[in-house]
Amino acid sequence: MGGLGSALLSLAHSLFGPGIWPGDWVWATSTAGALVALVPAIGALTVAIMRKGTGNRYDSVTLSVFGGIAVVSVLVLPWLLANGVSATFRAVNAGQKSGLSASELSTMDKSYADFIGPQKTYLGDGQNVYETLFYPHGLQISYVYYLVALIALPAGSLLFVMLQARTAFRRGPKWPSRFFWISFVILVLVSVSMEANTAIHFWLGFLPFSVLGLIPVALVGPPPWSVIHRSVQEKRDPEPQRPPQQPSQAQPTPPPPPPQRQYPATALAQAPEPPALAAVPGPVPLPPGSRGAGGSRYRRVRQLGAGGFGTVWQAVDTQLNRTVALKIAHAPDRDTEERMQREARALAVVNHPNCVKVYDLVEEPDGLALVMEYLEGRSLADVVDSQGPLDDIAAGRLWSTMAGALAAAHEKGVLHRDLKPSNIIVDPAGLAHLIDFGIARSQGDSKLTATGMMIGTPDFVAPETAMGAPASPASDAWQLAATVSYALSGQPPRGTRETPMAALMAAARAEPVSRLPRNSAHTRILGASLDQEPRRRPTLTAVRREVEGWLARAGKSPDGPVTQLVPRQPPQPQRTRQVQPPPPRR
Repeated sequence: MGGLGSALLSLAHSLFGPGIWPGDWVWATSTAGALVALVPAIGALTVAIMRKGTGNRYDSVTLSVFGGIAVVSVLVLPWLLANGVSATFRAVNAGQKSGLSASELSTMDKSYADFIGPQKTYLGDGQNVYETLFYPHGLQISYVYYLVALIALPAGSLLFVMLQARTAFRRGPKWPSRFFWISFVILVLVSVSMEANTAIHFWLGFLPFSVLGLIPVALVGPPPWSVIHRSVQEKRDPEPQRPPQQPSQAQPTPPPPPPQRQYPATALAQAPEPPALAAVPGPVPLPPGSRGAGGSRYRRVRQLGAGGFGTVWQAVDTQLNRTVALKIAHAPDRDTEERMQREARALAVVNHPNCVKVYDLVEEPDGLALVMEYLEGRSLADVVDSQGPLDDIAAGRLWSTMAGALAAAHEKGVLHRDLKPSNIIVDPAGLAHLIDFGIARSQGDSKLTATGMMIGTPDFVAPETAMGAPASPASDAWQLAATVSYALSGQPPRGTRETPMAALMAAARAEPVSRLPRNSAHTRILGASLDQEPRRRPTLTAVRREVEGWLARAGKSPDGPVTQLVPRQPPQPQRTRQVQPPPPRR
């Protein structure tokens, strides 16, 4: 330990040991503290670099490595060096072998101030830290000086060592940073044997360089979202360890697993592989009036919207006496019909309070009809247009809520494909609901919504989808981020174009987003979510975790309304008129 301390002191004296007050060796002690402060920073930097490949995979191996790096870089090496410096000064003061050269020892007797005296006495004699704090003697003002210096300097250094560790563990749980700050607390406790004067000047050099140590750790940057998601998936779905079984005639051979539906390659790094839709279809109720049964149980009240896909009606379920939305496809072909049936079954079992519910799939005289929950309220596009952009709190609630609804659909293998402000309904309580999933949506359809809200251009299409790639969870996440950006700024993230074709071409060319909200707390995560490359975008789970964390720090709940309460519209006179039932089928 003494050899390490003398070597460090000699290096520090050669680097910075000016012959000015309070003395060259006093300055060398502070320089030694600065050099030691680089060791914890190197440890945090090493962890940050390792997490570029491991992400948030905190298994026994990675935790052991991270813990070992923390203990060695924050406790073991700094303790050996700090106490070695103190031991060197004690040896010089006692006339013992110290490891310093004769020329270096010759300057130890020099005094730069009367109240300091010879440097070897000032730094190598007197009480240690423990004795100074708990058994003081001398003037009271001197004790206050030692008390403040010996507590405030290590406490400030502790703060920045904690910040280094938390920076190294960005985009993940912060609890592994305890390895670093707990090791530092132990370092401070075991360093009480240092001479008090030596300790003060040592910490005076340590503190500013612990601040500078934050810079390289921050420059390394957090691990990519794709690595984080991969590590979370490995932790969530570990390979099952099955014990070997002896073949037995009495044990039947298990049936082969059902085929799994695969999302496109662009989505594999973004979300867990969804279950096959046909494997566990989730029954769609087929009561009287459904496909294959005579008569119709749904009485149409008024048309809500129309487009290339078909029409949407407000209807009444005559058997259950409830209002529903009836989405009818005009003369679908066989493939479209099969896809509607398959995806309707999957969407029917999506269980999320902010996701539109599917009740039934029936055959009407004018086409195959999807029976869905009817939601009162206004679209997000109408709310922003009439009331102005949302604030950060409301936008955070909107993002968190819709991310949860989308994730619930993705888990069932259902993609939205057409997420935009007019496909989010804000009910009279101010809560947001996701509607109009792209089930059997015809190619090029951009007009129809499930509540009759008419929209214009494909300003909210993800770049890869505009270029012809299949839809994926990553493209849904891009569209949701574009919708949140619109809610915060009042305009699409790529700006508006004169024609739908111009907007589609801008999306296909992957033009960079230029209309992000400037003064929003969500700008950074919006920029990451609107990345042109799908694999670099954060997943919905990561976005939701970060946004809800921001809301919690702001003291807000993610479950509150996204706008002020939307007043209910008074009943219109024409709604009181008798609605004529549709003509009977021939």
